[in-house]
Amino acid sequence: MSLISEFKEFAMKGNVVDMAVGIIIGAAFGKIVSALVNSIVMPPVGWAIGGVNFSDLGVVLGTNATTGEPVTIAYGQFLQALLDFLIIAIAIFLALKVINKMKRPPEQPAVATTPPEQVLLTEIRDLLRQQQR
Repeated sequence: MSLISEFKEFAMKGNVVDMAVGIIIGAAFGKIVSALVNSIVMPPVGWAIGGVNFSDLGVVLGTNATTGEPVTIAYGQFLQALLDFLIIAIAIFLALKVINKMKRPPEQPAVATTPPEQVLLTEIRDLLRQQQR
């Protein structure tokens, strides 16, 4: 088997294709959630706490000696990324919960089964009744 045919067989397996589709959709979903957080969620939150833009939050440590640019720890961008992650995680959790609920077969009502001992006793009782007649 040639290397190309082995690769083709590997690439066309269901799990690999499903995973690739999931990654592509996940990346697109991540962009949607980032836009949601940056454009809709964070502006009201920033306004509520006094007009703060989270992506601008940071601590200036000093200036770079060669370029003169400030050296900053941008913790606001981290907070924004953390909020993006939480929203994505919650959305994926809820989506998987719905998918798993749809996959699960409907529960069948439990059929009352008589224990084998009771069935045997019932048969013995019926046989004894027949003998008494």
